[in-house]
Amino acid sequence: MKIKLLAFFSLFVTIVAQGQTTRYIYETSVNPDSINLVTLKSEKTFLDIKGDKSLFISENKLIRDSLFTVFKPDDKENHKKEDRKLVKPDMKKQPEPTFFEYYITKNISGRKVYYHDKVMGKQIYYQEDRPLQWEITEVKENQNGYPAQKAVAGFGGRVWTAWFTKDIAISDGPYKFYGLPGLIVKLEDDKGDYKFDLVKKIKIQNSYEEQASPDAKESTRLSFRGDQAAIELEAGRKKRLPTGAEKGGMNPGGGRHGGGMRGGGMGGNGMDGGRGMPDSGFSTATPQNNISQNPIELK
Repeated sequence: MKIKLLAFFSLFVTIVAQGQTTRYIYETSVNPDSINLVTLKSEKTFLDIKGDKSLFISENKLIRDSLFTVFKPDDKENHKKEDRKLVKPDMKKQPEPTFFEYYITKNISGRKVYYHDKVMGKQIYYQEDRPLQWEITEVKENQNGYPAQKAVAGFGGRVWTAWFTKDIAISDGPYKFYGLPGLIVKLEDDKGDYKFDLVKKIKIQNSYEEQASPDAKESTRLSFRGDQAAIELEAGRKKRLPTGAEKGGMNPGGGRHGGGMRGGGMGGNGMDGGRGMPDSGFSTATPQNNISQNPIELK
């Protein structure tokens, strides 16, 4: 099973090099405080769709992880590797924080959703095990420039209202949401903490590209937090100094201190920060400023 999943992930990340991807851009508003209703914070999130596969990821994560690539204008035919330019981030500028320190892939027709994260440089993922049960209403309105229909579903301790349009016949949407007879153009929860509004549709040549590692850790939603801790513990063992200092206690190496969407909450699995540094040639460590105390999933 693990080999099959890794093969699926490898297929997903390579399709972006074989043609254009459609990117749906959502203006995403988040209330970072789980107690008080404060000013909503906004960032852009992307839903990239190519064929039967999709990817949900935040713009700030892409920028921070140096994953935007462009080709030279005169390289429309071959797109040779040597002609590729990597857009390097400004190392002097502090990367913008994100509420989404992970990315999500879907097999749209198969209705399979995968959550991907990285701990101490090691890939870890799980397959979502809670199918969405939508109640499609007869209410129809124009939403974000599209004729849309209202649907409601309970998920992760919240009640979510989605507006989908049949004008875009793709059964997908932001985050883990999917399964309606059209693309979700607006999505919000009953607590007023999260809101996704489709604002733009563009064509791109490149999307997120991260090859699935042979040693990627396959987990489950319920075991995810424990598996994250185990990876950190193992990394801490490898970093111990071979001196008397280790007798004073083992440094677990970059423990979890995040809150909200990056700590202590996502589906009870602690989807959090404290990222390692992938071998990308650029620093992709997560800024240590807990921007969220309010998880998108409450249980």
